Amino acid sequence: MSVSIYVNDVVKKYGELTIIPGLSTHIRNGEFFTLLGPSGCGKTTLLRMIAGFNSIEAGEIAFDDSVINEIPAHKRNIGMVFQNYAIFPHLTVRKNVEYGLKLRGLPKAEIKQKADEILEVTQITEYQDRLPEKLSGGQQQRVALARAIVIHPSVLLMDEPLSNLDAKLRVEMRGAIRDIQKKVGITTIYVTHDQEEALAISDRIAVMKDGVIQQLGTPERIYAQPYNVFVSTFIGHSNIFPAKLIPQGTGYTVQISARCSLQMDHLIADLPAGEVLLSVRPEEFVMADDGIAFKIKDRVFLGKYMIYELICADDSGIKEEIQISQDIGQADRLYDIGETITLKPNVKKINVFTKDGERNLLQGVAQYD
Repeated sequence: MSVSIYVNDVVKKYGELTIIPGLSTHIRNGEFFTLLGPSGCGKTTLLRMIAGFNSIEAGEIAFDDSVINEIPAHKRNIGMVFQNYAIFPHLTVRKNVEYGLKLRGLPKAEIKQKADEILEVTQITEYQDRLPEKLSGGQQQRVALARAIVIHPSVLLMDEPLSNLDAKLRVEMRGAIRDIQKKVGITTIYVTHDQEEALAISDRIAVMKDGVIQQLGTPERIYAQPYNVFVSTFIGHSNIFPAKLIPQGTGYTVQISARCSLQMDHLIADLPAGEVLLSVRPEEFVMADDGIAFKIKDRVFLGKYMIYELICADDSGIKEEIQISQDIGQADRLYDIGETITLKPNVKKINVFTKDGERNLLQGVAQYD
């Protein structure tokens, strides 16, 4: 039976080095929950603490009402899918899937029934008599997934399971994993550093940095309303540049340059005048006469989209290159390298952060959903 997971102020240290300084979160029953972050952020460490492979220096982890800190890994009723599949090369697909059931001493008829069911769910019935060496990478990953969930674990843990697959197969397998997880209804924690993968399959995402959850929420919320600059730049691409915040009646003026200002009425109330950071995704620019002049430095064709690299061509003071995207199917024409275009951020889409980048100033932005 699936469970909720409660992580309360857990700490992980290696000697004097603190990897996780005191992390708390709640993973809902049946949820597909993703830990996302750069290498070394602590996501795999946290996964291994939940699995029982790593010790916990402080705090506690509970499955529903039961604290599991002192329960050894093999008694936690967890299914685990690793990056390298970890399936037995000398056993057929069926025997790999049946292995955990046999360890539990189930009757032969029940073992066959459960194996038949999960082979069908994972769509590998036709390969049941093959050895792993006769399978593709995606088929081997399905075997690993089938073996993990056939024992009906309380929790399924997946550590970078698609990183060894090619790009096309990764897209196919992430959809398969999502479908299988929803059919089985098992609480799943998925570790990845791939932002697109996380956005595509998750119910909620915890974005981590230095052992701390920077933001927790749905993929849509995290992409559209990142809590800080780190999340904004880690999830997808964001152009970050400075601006001035000027209180104006019941709203604010966000001044990018002498010729380009934005009127915003959906920022937090009672903010002081001062410097802020503007975050604009590539698709959040619009053509405007009162915008900023940019010269096209380069462009990259990506099928549906053209990505342009731009440099500021007026006295606005934007030093960094920015990136914009153009939907080729909706475009009247494409722009040439060397051409100058005038752009303005779409005020309904952009995000505004404090000068240090630690907090989003838009109304209603939550760090934890």
